[in-house]
Amino acid sequence: MASIRLSVPPTAKRGDVIELKALIQHPMESGYRRGSRGEAIPRNIITRFECLYDGERVFAADFQPGIAADPFLTFHTRATQSGMLVFRWTDEHGESWQETAMLMVT
Repeated sequence: MASIRLSVPPTAKRGDVIELKALIQHPMESGYRRGSRGEAIPRNIITRFECLYDGERVFAADFQPGIAADPFLTFHTRATQSGMLVFRWTDEHGESWQETAMLMVT
């Protein structure tokens, strides 16, 4: 299982713009590199990331082979109401990883 780290403020005032950070440990192998014995290292990349805030998508990104290992994202959204943030990554084989965080809006 991939290791995921999130940075989400625990609380925010209604209307504030908040910064969200997400990191997943993943090799992001492009399929172009060779191992120490000359064998091709198979392609293994995350192709999609999205963040849902209380069920509504607030950010999405499509990844390509040029993205480095352990992709780290920083993005912003406006705090409108208390709700769950869902961070989801999907790779080219259909495997997905998900982490959640609660945001309390005052």
